Amino acid sequence: MKLPNYHAPRWDEPVVMELGRPGARGQLFPAPEQEIEVAEIPAAMQRKDRPELPEITEFEAQRHYLHLSQMTLGMMGISLFGTCTMKYNSKTAEAATLRPELAEVHPYQHPDTLQGVLEIIHDFDGILQNLSGMDQFVFQAGGGADAAYTMAALARAYWADRGELGQRTEMVTSIQAHPCNPATAAAAGFTVINLPLEENGYPSIEALKAAIGPKTALLMINNPDDMGIYNPEIKEWVRLAKEAGALCFYDHANFNGVMSKLSARELGFDACMFMLHKTFGAPKGGGGPAVGAFGCSDELAPYLPAPVVVKQGDTYRLDNDRPKSLGKIREFWGNVPQVVKAYAWARAMGAEGIAMASDISVVANNYMDKKLGEIAGIEISNPHIRKRRMEMTRWSLGPLAQETGIGTADFANRMADYGIDPWWMSHEPWIVAEPFTPEAGELWSKQDIDQWIGVVARIVQEARETPELVKSAPHNQAIAQVDGSVFEDPKAWAMTWRAWQRKRAGDAKARSGSA
Repeated sequence: MKLPNYHAPRWDEPVVMELGRPGARGQLFPAPEQEIEVAEIPAAMQRKDRPELPEITEFEAQRHYLHLSQMTLGMMGISLFGTCTMKYNSKTAEAATLRPELAEVHPYQHPDTLQGVLEIIHDFDGILQNLSGMDQFVFQAGGGADAAYTMAALARAYWADRGELGQRTEMVTSIQAHPCNPATAAAAGFTVINLPLEENGYPSIEALKAAIGPKTALLMINNPDDMGIYNPEIKEWVRLAKEAGALCFYDHANFNGVMSKLSARELGFDACMFMLHKTFGAPKGGGGPAVGAFGCSDELAPYLPAPVVVKQGDTYRLDNDRPKSLGKIREFWGNVPQVVKAYAWARAMGAEGIAMASDISVVANNYMDKKLGEIAGIEISNPHIRKRRMEMTRWSLGPLAQETGIGTADFANRMADYGIDPWWMSHEPWIVAEPFTPEAGELWSKQDIDQWIGVVARIVQEARETPELVKSAPHNQAIAQVDGSVFEDPKAWAMTWRAWQRKRAGDAKARSGSA
């Protein structure tokens, strides 16, 4: 197929602090009217000097940021970004969060003045309850790792309340679980038991039985995993863990292919989480803050982070009177604009749309797998397992790397030369050589998937014919490969303009002293 003839624009654009000239203005504010009383700022709070800000016009500011945007791919190309379920972020939802009813309110306002916002949170809680079977959701957690930590902290509070925290000291998971599960459990003080993968692509029942017992506080697991493999024995896993007295947490980061098809409660789990910034169509990464919606059973609800939005009659309020609460995971109620965007997505999709999206996601992934399997030099994870994968699959460039020396990072850099967002590789630790983990989801058309696969096939060909071209990529981007060693020298970078000015002044002083 014809691949895109792409080349990124390149602007010799300075940082905004270096733009402008004295006297340039983007906005002129009139003096306050005489009848308006201007409050005097306390002397201790008054600045001693003027803020160091660029003086530029509105047009110059717009041109500057337009240039910057043109030099990025911006996730508007084709991005089969696996384990992250990249979706289109609706402009309608974006517009909704800019309305003053949301953008201009503050969580310290009296709840009587926040009824519309609280109603959306409460109703979206109900939508997630229907999808999961859980009894209560909260949205404080700032992403998947935060949600996993919420579970670990909740388990700690639960076992402490029962007087068993000294005995229940272990968390069981598997090597293919998302790293946030063992990491957050360890941060909460639990000893982590990591089960290895076996012949079927997941740990055996026998391995689980050997790992659980009177010390087990918690089972944390995702299913399907990032290899695309669904563990059909998951219900038995949960039964055995519960039989040992443990709590069970379902990491639903990979929910896209099973949404509407199964319920965490039906499988026996006590709690689960959803990625609103992935599965539910809200922005992620540079597009906006994340939310790991955390839900649990009535038995665990008293330990949830406060406050919890509750409805009494026709009124919504914030319940802070929760003596068994684990406390807070983050401030206030979480990233409410993201909740509103996810709510808009769920209402727009409806039950039938969510079920259809799940079907499309699985079909698209298996179409992609079949086409990738026809390219020599790449290999599916667990190649001996012939079962179809779910909504994503982890692949390996191992054979190509052995043949040509081209690894997955080289490959990702070269993808950008075709206007394709570099692929997602794998969580650490890598259990597949030179991994990449594409996920088609329901967003991308067959033509998009074919084009993405065509780029992969072309770069495989280049790796064999002109490996140096791939190793030195990108060539068609605004910047070439970044020398990462510069980040090891704090003198070469700064996080703020003030810090950069201070370091630059220090360098100049050092040079004049040596001269």
